[in-house]
Amino acid sequence: MNIKIKATNIELTDSINDYINKRLESFSVFERDQKEMIFFVEVAKTTNHHKKGNYHRAEFKLVLDGKEFYTFSEKEDLYKSIDTAKDDLLRKVKNSIGKKHSLIRRGAYKLKGIIKGVSGGRLFK
Repeated sequence: MNIKIKATNIELTDSINDYINKRLESFSVFERDQKEMIFFVEVAKTTNHHKKGNYHRAEFKLVLDGKEFYTFSEKEDLYKSIDTAKDDLLRKVKNSIGKKHSLIRRGAYKLKGIIKGVSGGRLFK
């Protein structure tokens, strides 16, 4: 697991760095199945004209065996935005893996149906 963290308009402290690394440990489950896992994380302090006060933005991009997953969150608290973005990214990765497994299962069921149709329900006579 390779993590690259960038800070914009704020100082990247050790506590923020540790917090991000701690939150991304939940992705280690996917690491044994996949070969390459690279995280690009950007935390920033933003202010938009339609929002009062300081808002913090957390952006996560994950490259997982050639597939890219991206999410961001914008909240008043930096840690809340990191948690929200991490949860959204985790949900996207799980959905993608679930779709892959269900596609394999559907293909296996079709193949089983073809074999049953050809053999008349008997595999060995």
